[in-house]
Order: sequence, then C-alpha cells, then structure tokens
Amino acid sequence: MNALPLPQPPESPRSRRSRSPKSSRRSRPQQDRVLAAEAIAKLSVNVVISGAAIAALVQLIPYSLNQQAKLKEIQAEVHTADTRVSRLKSDFNRYFDPQQTTAIVQEQTNRADPNQRLVVLGDSDSPVKVEQTTAAQNP
Repeated sequence: MNALPLPQPPESPRSRRSRSPKSSRRSRPQQDRVLAAEAIAKLSVNVVISGAAIAALVQLIPYSLNQQAKLKEIQAEVHTADTRVSRLKSDFNRYFDPQQTTAIVQEQTNRADPNQRLVVLGDSDSPVKVEQTTAAQNP
C-alpha cells in the first residue's frame, strides 16, 4: 500500500514499419471460417469415436448375455454339487460312527441281527407266511 513504485526501464525507440491492417490480422469472416472448420473437425472426430463405441457395445451385448446364461448354469451346477457334498459328508460321518456300524451292515447286506425279529406288514384279508432262515442256511 505504501510501497514505492518500481523503476521503469527507459523506452527504446521502436522502428515503425508500415503494415497494412489486412496483412497482420485476418479478416473477421476468415476467422469465422477457421473456427467453423475447427468445430466441424472436432464434431466429426467425436462422431467417429462415438460410432466406434456404439459398434463395440452392440457386439458386446450378445456376448455378455451369453456369459450370464453360462454363469447361471454353472451356479446351478455348483448348487447341485454343494447339495451332494453335504449329503456325502453326512454319510461319511455316519459310516465312521462306531455306534452305527451294526445298522449300516444290516442296511447294506440285508442281514438281520439274530436278536431281532422280522416283522412284515401285509393286508389283513390275506395272511402272509414269512419264513426266517436260520444262521446255518446263510453262509
């Protein structure tokens, strides 16, 4: 605010050439044409880039839909596999449970424990005759 003004260098004499105003500056209509050509060039480049982007999207949309269908199919298979794995895990735990070995042997071999009795349910009108085989007959 209270600063002193900076000293100005002395002005050097400039040689003045006679220039015509038309040669140093372009005329107004010519500047408008240059600006219009520049704007048209920018627009045309943007239109070409936009067209290329749209063409790429048109090609990618069916591919994307196909990939989504494959993904759904794979997810369904994974769900099926997960169900099977959980069933197999429970079976695995059951097979290695020492308390259930006799029940598993009976299921897989169709042999009954000698201490159990075989019960067969049938119609009350027609009696069914059930014969149990002895242990000597089964090898």
